[in-house]
Amino acid sequence: MGTFRPHGHGPAGSLAAPDIERDLDGPRPDRKLRKLLPYFRPYRWLVALTIVLTLLVTAAGLAVPALAQFAIDSGIRTGDRGTLLLAVVLFVVAGLVGWGAGYGQSYLSSYVGERVLLDLRRRVFGHLMGLELGYHEQRATGRTVSRLTSDIEAIDQLVTEGATTLVINGLTLVGMVAILFAYDWQLALLVFTVFPVLIGSTLIFRKVSTGAYRLTRERVAGVLAHLQESLSGMRVVQGFGRQQTATEEFAKINDEYRKANLKTVKIASIYFPGIELLSVLGTALILFFGARRVLDGDLTVGVLVAFLGYLATFFDPIQSLSQLFNTFQSAMAALEKVLGVLETGPQLSDRADAVDLPPLQGEVVLDAVTFGYATHPSVLHDVSLRIAPGETVALVGATGAGKSTLAKLVARFYDPREGTILIDGHDLRDVSLRSLRAQVGVVAQEGYLFSGTIAENLRFARPDATREELLTACEAVGALSVIEALPDGFDTEIEERGARLSAGQRQLLCIARAVLAEPRLVILDEATSSVDLATERHIEAGMRALMAGRTSIIIAHRLSTIRDADRIVVLDDGRIAEQGAHDELIARGGRYAGLYADWQERAATA
Repeated sequence: MGTFRPHGHGPAGSLAAPDIERDLDGPRPDRKLRKLLPYFRPYRWLVALTIVLTLLVTAAGLAVPALAQFAIDSGIRTGDRGTLLLAVVLFVVAGLVGWGAGYGQSYLSSYVGERVLLDLRRRVFGHLMGLELGYHEQRATGRTVSRLTSDIEAIDQLVTEGATTLVINGLTLVGMVAILFAYDWQLALLVFTVFPVLIGSTLIFRKVSTGAYRLTRERVAGVLAHLQESLSGMRVVQGFGRQQTATEEFAKINDEYRKANLKTVKIASIYFPGIELLSVLGTALILFFGARRVLDGDLTVGVLVAFLGYLATFFDPIQSLSQLFNTFQSAMAALEKVLGVLETGPQLSDRADAVDLPPLQGEVVLDAVTFGYATHPSVLHDVSLRIAPGETVALVGATGAGKSTLAKLVARFYDPREGTILIDGHDLRDVSLRSLRAQVGVVAQEGYLFSGTIAENLRFARPDATREELLTACEAVGALSVIEALPDGFDTEIEERGARLSAGQRQLLCIARAVLAEPRLVILDEATSSVDLATERHIEAGMRALMAGRTSIIIAHRLSTIRDADRIVVLDDGRIAEQGAHDELIARGGRYAGLYADWQERAATA
């Protein structure tokens, strides 16, 4: 079964076109952890303090077997109660130092880690906001969500826990090697007989597990993508009675994730018990040969006990570091994805010398514009069009003719591949996006509202708008009666996408929001396509209020909404077939006359 995503009209869809279900991030070369270091720079003093506390924790742990040797050889064996008491006191001191330093180190490492991840999450979100519409249209929303959720969480485990584990156990391991050789170099060399097997198995584990963990990250992103898609398209799923099919497909994707995850479990199940076995074999060797030397009088009991204690401590960090590979591999696979987003530069951005667009008069000129998408490379062909200031131009044509694409280019959601688009004589590529979008109002096919109050949704266009300005804007488009009928008026809470409102009510509120922005150029993309005829008349009244005195571009399948336009431009296969006023085009008997006759026939039978 395919996806449940509803499609717009034509290859570009509406101004809010659907996602394309494919992961364009793709596998990339291994990212280096050093790319996370700049995020730690603001907290470098806390990191330095954490390192000091980590050294104290390590030292306290390393002191314990040496104190045991001191207690046995200098206290118990000689019967010196004072020395034994001193050893006990030092034991307690080492424990208290380890506890206090451990608490501070654990808290600070978690604090710094969470701050770093907060900064990273903010940067990724901000970067996503700065990427052009085309980026988001070519990626499933669920996959993008997974970059900010499951992938960041995987990195979180490495930053807040893994880094501490790495430092403490790394220092402990180095300390162990020095201490073991200091105690008895012969026994120390005996321990290292298991190292070739240990190193070989670790290298194999790392190589095999890298691909497995990357696949797991990709599979969990697929689960999130399908979940988001199915829930967003619930009306379509239930409308076609495809709940069972959707459930089966979700189960299939989940099973792929389970299999990928199980592969990592199998690899770990072989490797980690193997490390445990090497630890036991190493300890058995030392116990056997060390005990013989004690019996021969060549080694004291205290030294053997200390050596065995250090040996246990020696294999503990190796096991911890080995287990860290789980976290490390998962985090590195996630880091690939996150950095892949951050390293994706916007295809649409301000030039270094971009200027702010002055207040618009509203002249729009398309000069020999050609454009296409990656999936539809040929959409517009050599289109030239001039729209006078204050003129209302309607774009009509069959599905896929290029109407929405042309509107996107005027709003600069994309740049043309060839040709130029000018507003008041300014090439859109020479002006800042912020100054352009501040003067362009877009009302798309689907009236999108965010969760929150009516007032908050309206102020999305102008955060500083007063309640009086909200009233004026809503009254101008006929939306005030809709708001007054709601339980709490402007303070009524609505759900995401305005699910509790009708399509017509949502669209009226979106038009009011556009009026509040006071744009100089208005783009209406299929603004009445999803409402009934009675509601359409109310929305048309609101559209007229929005377009009054402004340059306007209207896209509509219902040709009744564009009969009063100053000019109608007919697009056919990405080219302008004809243009003129409604009556003029009807009299000409060309492409528009045929479209209008077909529309009248459908309207009569509706």
